[in-house]
Amino acid sequence: MKKSTKTQGDGCCCSRVHSSMMVDGAERAASRAMLHAVGFTDKDFKKPQIGIASTWSMVTPCNMHINKLAHFAAEGADAAGGKAVEFGTITISDGISNGTDGMRYSLASREVIADSIETVMGCEGFDGLVAIGGCDKNMPGCLMAMARLNRPSVFVYGGTIMPGVHRGKKVDIVSVFEAVGAHARGDISDKELKEIEASAIPGPGSCGGMYTANTMASAIEALGMSLPNSSAQAAISAAKREDCRASGRAVLNLIKRGILPLDIMTREAFENAITLVTALGGSTNAVLHLLAMAHAANVKLSLDDFTRIGAHTPVLADLRPSGKYMMAELVRIGGTVPLMKMLIEEGLMRGDCLTVTGKTLWENVRDAKPYPKKQDIIRPFSNPVKKDGHLVILYGNLAPKGAVAKISGQEGLKFSGRAICFDSEETALKAILDGTVKKGHVIIIRYEGPRGGPGMREMLSPTSAVMGKGLGQDVALITDGRFSGGSHGFVVGHITPEAYLGGTLAVVKNGDPITIDAVKRKISLDIKATEIRARLKKWKRPAPKFTRGVLAKYASQVATASEGAVTDAHLSLK
Repeated sequence: MKKSTKTQGDGCCCSRVHSSMMVDGAERAASRAMLHAVGFTDKDFKKPQIGIASTWSMVTPCNMHINKLAHFAAEGADAAGGKAVEFGTITISDGISNGTDGMRYSLASREVIADSIETVMGCEGFDGLVAIGGCDKNMPGCLMAMARLNRPSVFVYGGTIMPGVHRGKKVDIVSVFEAVGAHARGDISDKELKEIEASAIPGPGSCGGMYTANTMASAIEALGMSLPNSSAQAAISAAKREDCRASGRAVLNLIKRGILPLDIMTREAFENAITLVTALGGSTNAVLHLLAMAHAANVKLSLDDFTRIGAHTPVLADLRPSGKYMMAELVRIGGTVPLMKMLIEEGLMRGDCLTVTGKTLWENVRDAKPYPKKQDIIRPFSNPVKKDGHLVILYGNLAPKGAVAKISGQEGLKFSGRAICFDSEETALKAILDGTVKKGHVIIIRYEGPRGGPGMREMLSPTSAVMGKGLGQDVALITDGRFSGGSHGFVVGHITPEAYLGGTLAVVKNGDPITIDAVKRKISLDIKATEIRARLKKWKRPAPKFTRGVLAKYASQVATASEGAVTDAHLSLK
């Protein structure tokens, strides 16, 4: 297998190519003096330096334990002959900020995380990287940095949370969002809403269904950038602690063998990631993040690749939000490794792709035991949850450059209705909760795209309110924003071009007929083209919501959703 040889620096794959420039020779005495103060010994200066990027924060339960996991990764790197150096980057909480202005910063944080890891690694001259992420923007951010740096790297997932329990039933954060809708409908009392709130999050770890965090962790493992089953371990477990130590050791092996991220993050590996996400019924955010990661790796990937792969890949996992089970239950029956073995044996995944173990994906999974016979979390190919992919790419006059729908099949495959239009998430949520939105409506939420939002907020609050109000089968929702992995129902996001850029979504009016057809993969505003053109001619772009600071800078640089909403798409990558 052909190896990449280019890294930031001089391109050499020897073990200390970056750190030697920082600490070798008399002229680097000042650098060594600084490092003595943080615990280096004379012997440490001759070891490969391994950056341990920790996304620890007490902002969110997803990441509250990651400082401890970083210590275990450092132990593994040190034991294998390296010198680990821990450093931090940011995290935000989607779960806390959802439905507020704060959520505008969520997708922007992915870029900040990637930039910050690249900055520290590049500045300090570390030879390898272990990055540990929990909440979902951490993960693609870490991988984007790894691809840009192209230094030996391993990603570690912080692990899934355990389910909460309310009146004998499993609950999680999405249960709380949906309980808000049920409360508005009058189905549950103030007391019960409080009980669900208090029991849904029992401790550390990422949200417990096949939401975006677990989706992206699984995708990264299929990509080859995590150790086997890193994506399917409880946050607080002996298995996760050993995963961290083993990842620290693995980086030293990658350095020794000269294996770089771009040797692993190939087009075939991205196709494997899409396949596993599809089989698991994963989040629509995987489309956005995999496109961004591929861009960082200079791999050509498009929306149509999801259609092509989804056409012959069934959904096999019966996991929340559309299904019954939690990620912790998949962990108990063997995690993702047996599923990947099944997919390779079925010819749906490539087993010859290189991974961070230094072995191929098939070598990693071939000895996996099959799932227990009586389990129904992972279905057989003969009885799938859905015979083809749930991530449906739609085109039409509402989305000439594409949109992303999550169609589990439970919602049906076609929806026709009349538009009810809102220019923000907050106004839509209010109308859902107060009963303004009714059966047959197609809810339009616009000016929430990457530039118009800015930040492409997730519509978890409105979609959860729809489900909580009992309208999941009766309304559809269309937005140029995006969805949480916890969203379900007949929902379409990532509308491109977005309303702020003069997309057709900007001129939809209340009462306009709209058709969403998942079979034909079309989304259409069913009025005459001449009328659409006339409306667009009169349309005026709203003033930007932010004129300075992070969000203004983000809005000025961000690409479209169909390009992964990256902030460097205008740069030429060779």
